[in-house]
Amino acid sequence: MTKNKKPEFHPDEFVVYPAHGVGRIISIEEQEIAGMRLELFVISFEKDKMTLRVPTHKATEIGMRGLSSPDVVTKALDTLKGKARVKRAMWSRRAQEYEQKINSGDLMAIAEVVRDLHRTDDQREQSYSERQLYEAALERLTREVAAVAGTDEAGAQKKVGDVLISRAA
Repeated sequence: MTKNKKPEFHPDEFVVYPAHGVGRIISIEEQEIAGMRLELFVISFEKDKMTLRVPTHKATEIGMRGLSSPDVVTKALDTLKGKARVKRAMWSRRAQEYEQKINSGDLMAIAEVVRDLHRTDDQREQSYSERQLYEAALERLTREVAAVAGTDEAGAQKKVGDVLISRAA
């Protein structure tokens, strides 16, 4: 087994795991799995009440990354101000694309999903699946905005909400 370059993550640091969003590294531990010694990041996702163990040598390969820089967060919030770009494809195809963007862990892609699926009060009602995707993307976006800004999620939610409302005005 080849050892990839070990990523520079440390305990008590926030990281973004593509499929789950923002979590905090609790510790780095060694375990024996299937007769092999593995060094693992132990990541806690408090909101989901979930703990994840990720082999340190696979972390960057699967897309685990540190938090975005404040510049990227600002660009993501600017993306929310843009006009929704909804393709004329079938909903199932669009939903698949949105799901891929959300699970990519890329903050800009997640912001695009929030922008495209956001509805103001005077627009038509969202379908159940549309609302589920929108809420998943919004939650990922607000968690990362909160972690980068060092605020609570409610503050980040208000910030993102204000940007979305200002777009509608």
